[in-house]
Amino acid sequence: MSSLSLAVRDSSTMLRRNLLHARRYPSLTLNLLLTPIMLLLLFVYVFGDTMSAGIGGGTPDRSAYIAYLVPGLLLMTIGSTVVGTAVSVSNDMSEGIIARFRTMAIHRGSVIVGHVVGSVLQSIVSVVLVGAVAVAIGFRSTDATVLEWLAALGLLVLFATALTWIAVGMGLVSPNAEAASNNATPLILLPLLSSAFVPLHSMPGWFQPVAEYQPFTPAIETLRGLLLGTEIGHNGWLAAAWCAGLTVLGYLWSTARFDNDPK
Repeated sequence: MSSLSLAVRDSSTMLRRNLLHARRYPSLTLNLLLTPIMLLLLFVYVFGDTMSAGIGGGTPDRSAYIAYLVPGLLLMTIGSTVVGTAVSVSNDMSEGIIARFRTMAIHRGSVIVGHVVGSVLQSIVSVVLVGAVAVAIGFRSTDATVLEWLAALGLLVLFATALTWIAVGMGLVSPNAEAASNNATPLILLPLLSSAFVPLHSMPGWFQPVAEYQPFTPAIETLRGLLLGTEIGHNGWLAAAWCAGLTVLGYLWSTARFDNDPK
C-alpha cells in the first residue's frame, strides 16, 4: 500500500473518530450553534424594525433586513463552530491520546487532517441548520442562479477550511480546553466588528478600514452578492485571498506545532 493510500486510510479513521465524538457529546456543538441562532432571532424580532429603518433611510422593512443579516450570520456560524475544534484539539493534546497515537503505525498528519475535515463538515451542517431557521423566518434568495448557489457553497467551505486550520493551531498552543475556548473567542467576536449587522458607511470613519479589511467583511459581502445580487466589487478576490492566506498560515502553524510538540 502506498504512502498516499495509508494517509487517506488513517485520515478517514481519524475523521470517523472525531465525528463519533461529536455525536456522543453534542452539547458543545449545540451551545456554539445557539449563538448565531439567538443573534438572528434577536436582531430580527427585537431590533429588526429599528435596524432596517436605519439602513433603508427611515422606512422599516424587516424582510429586507433579514436578507441583509443572514449572510453575515452564516459566516458567524462557521466562526462559532470551529471554536469547538480548538477545544477538541486541546483535549486530545492534554489527555495523552496523541502520545499513544504517536506510538502506533499511523500516518503522523492524519490526526490533524481528521480534525480539519470533521470540523469543516460540522461547520457546513451548522450553516444548513442556521439557514433553515433563516428561511423559516422569511429569508429568500430568489434571484440567485444555480452557479451562484454553488459559488456560495464553495465560499463557505473555503472559509470553514481557513478558520478550522487557525482553530487547530489555537488548540495546539493552548494548555487546556478553557484556554483553547478563550483563545478562539476572536473567531466569534470578529463578525460583530464587520458588515454583518450594519453597513460599513454607518460606522465611525476611523473604524471603517478596520471593519472593511478584516477577513469576515469581504466574505460576507461576497456571499451577499452571490445570494442577493448586490455588488461584489473587490470583495471577491479579497475573500479568496483571506481564505488562501489563513489556510496556509494555519496549516504551517499547526503542522509545525504538532511536529515539535514534546507530548
